[in-house]
Amino acid sequence: MPTLNELSDRLTRPTTAEIETLARHPGDIIVLGASGKMGPSLIGRLRRADPDRVIYAVSRRPIATSAIAIEADLHNPDEVADLPYAPNVFYLVGRKFGSTGRPEVTWATNTIVPSLIGHHYRDSKIVAFSSGNVYPLVSVNSTGSVESDTPRPLGEYAQSVLARERIFEYYARENSTPTIILRLNYAIDLRYGTLVDIARRVWTGQPLPIRVPQVNAIWQGDANSYAIQSLDLCASPAKILNISGPEIVHVVGAGQWFAQRFNKPLTLERGTPGMQALLNNASLCHQLLGPPEVDLATLQEWVAQWIEQGGELLDKPTHFEATDGNF
Repeated sequence: MPTLNELSDRLTRPTTAEIETLARHPGDIIVLGASGKMGPSLIGRLRRADPDRVIYAVSRRPIATSAIAIEADLHNPDEVADLPYAPNVFYLVGRKFGSTGRPEVTWATNTIVPSLIGHHYRDSKIVAFSSGNVYPLVSVNSTGSVESDTPRPLGEYAQSVLARERIFEYYARENSTPTIILRLNYAIDLRYGTLVDIARRVWTGQPLPIRVPQVNAIWQGDANSYAIQSLDLCASPAKILNISGPEIVHVVGAGQWFAQRFNKPLTLERGTPGMQALLNNASLCHQLLGPPEVDLATLQEWVAQWIEQGGELLDKPTHFEATDGNF
């Protein structure tokens, strides 16, 4: 089983494409929302791809990082105004879980903060993470939503995510700020993710949800790799790009695979399997930036090894089974 150090090495090992991309975009880098699930590994890839680059890591709480750490409340206009200028901005700020109980906080995080950042970094390139939750549920016979599909967000979280996108689109047009918005579904780093949720249920004997029969998955290292390479794709008006793996994960099929792998029984939740799912079609990403380095079979095996040998978990379920937009 990989140790946490080995997992970190896998997550932060840059590709030649990332190194070449960064060489085309000189100047300082700032990562906003650096303490979230993806921030530390993104910073690690950036640091290893360009060891001499000035990188700022902005978060609300102290973090251990190879970058220059800055503690700031990005809801506060004065603190945003004090952030250093950087020509390359990675925006990872967002709020999802807890949205049902405190929707006003979710809206503030997903609208006020992008507005402050869009204005402050109007002369930079912005790579902004978003979510495929802006899309509607689609038929299980579909290949997934594509970038040209009309958003139909379900629930306040997804609505606020679309609002976040619209704010970045506004600043991209008004100030000619080169911007790309990455609709991600769902990153996996072995400590969390859709495959981890499925594997944990099998391992602990919990019934596997079947209301949403299919999900997306992508190795977090590949997701961050696409984010770095997306500096080349920043544009005004803003560009939209789906980020995910090419394979669709069939929940029951994955559950059966983990059950056989763990030599454990598989229990399914009662009811009729759903006929719709939140599916993200990332074929344009793969066409522009190449396929992910880690395929689904490899990722599934890594997850199995991590779970069966007691690897650390973040206890942050994806709630992929939610069909009402409440998180």
